[in-house]
Amino acid sequence: MIVIDNAAIATIDRDRRELAGGHVVVDGKRIVAVGIGPAPAYDGARVIDGRGCLVTPGFVNTHQHLYQWVTRGLAADATLFGWLTKLYPVWAGLDEESVHVAAQGALAQLARTGCTTAADHHYVFPRRGGDLLEAEISAAAKVGLRFHPARGSMDLGEKDGGLPPDSVVEDRDEILLATEAAIDRWHDPSPDSMLRIAVAPCSPFSVTAELMREAAELARRKNVRLHTHLAETVDEVSWCDERFGCTPSQYAADLGWTGSDVWFAHGIHFDDAEIKNLGRSATGIAHCPSSNARLGAGIARVADLRAAGCPVGLGVDGAASNEAGSLLEELRHALLFARARPVGAGGGGDPQALDVRTALELATLDGARILGRQDEIGSVEVGKLADLAVWRLDTLGHAGITDPIAALILGPPPPLELLLVNGRPVVEHDTVVTIDEQTLARQVAQTHHDLLTKTT
Repeated sequence: MIVIDNAAIATIDRDRRELAGGHVVVDGKRIVAVGIGPAPAYDGARVIDGRGCLVTPGFVNTHQHLYQWVTRGLAADATLFGWLTKLYPVWAGLDEESVHVAAQGALAQLARTGCTTAADHHYVFPRRGGDLLEAEISAAAKVGLRFHPARGSMDLGEKDGGLPPDSVVEDRDEILLATEAAIDRWHDPSPDSMLRIAVAPCSPFSVTAELMREAAELARRKNVRLHTHLAETVDEVSWCDERFGCTPSQYAADLGWTGSDVWFAHGIHFDDAEIKNLGRSATGIAHCPSSNARLGAGIARVADLRAAGCPVGLGVDGAASNEAGSLLEELRHALLFARARPVGAGGGGDPQALDVRTALELATLDGARILGRQDEIGSVEVGKLADLAVWRLDTLGHAGITDPIAALILGPPPPLELLLVNGRPVVEHDTVVTIDEQTLARQVAQTHHDLLTKTT
């Protein structure tokens, strides 16, 4: 049993309670008490002194490409299509070992920034790479995060008019068989599951319409969720218009890709009518502000999407287009970029477009909703799984900030005192305790070097 005592608590519960000095009690995997004032005494419990700390739900990362952790810093000034053209040949050298190291590195960084549940979109499967999905699943188990890997795919190579080189695309039948096998082998639908699989063809410019349609049918037959990139750049919008005569969202809808079991990465370039239609179907959006800014792709209309009925979560996206890999940083950037985004003909921003509490919800309850887990995680409530972050806000960078939630999001990144996943400590005193960080850093550097050497 673990007792966190005398802490500020942002519950994100139905009443959005915020406790100035309260307690959270964890027994095994679940939260068994949340209240104001000191906790009752529990024999044999580990007691965490939460004075000067803020307890939040663990963050939910709704979109990433873990394998890219070992290819960061390349094509730093390119647009998306130019960046992909530069990186695809490097990724063609991926194998089980490199993906295992990359996934550990990216997941450990996520943990250090408050993440307890991570969704990953892995879509590059070189012919001689081995079982890359198993490599990242085993990495997540080692780090200790709740994991939602999405079995991605590409079947539209350069020779057929797609963007990726033919060496990294797969045959459609091969993809569907491998995806169904991954679901049968790994997907755990139980309420306290640490591992769930999604179906995730990569994007309109790397996947055929036939694969998109059949993937949706497979996912619904197996009762798992659907994920893909959509409307990330103006180049993609132009590509869809030239090839299909419609917008990316219209293309996706025609193929069965809308609904509460679907979430899109990015969703930047939607007009008012498209946002209304997506909201009506409760289709989710993984907002990745840092990556979108890094690549100059634009900024999603988060407030409009939420108002229309779309759940909007946060994602760090590919580590090679977001070298920080910090989910906490995404909260800050989501808020700041939403306020800075031009509104109307005047071109000015809106300082009330997104508030700090909404930013926190994007990273917690809204992210849980996108993954279909809002009844299990995403808030600090009795009966929910014990996925919790304890942030130290009594440092020089935070002392004197009246509002602890504003201190967390607008202040400098605070030390993470404790991160619990399923009631198990993953981070303590700002250090990941499930892996050796220094050893892993050396492995990441060596793997990065080895991958680049393969392509020179």
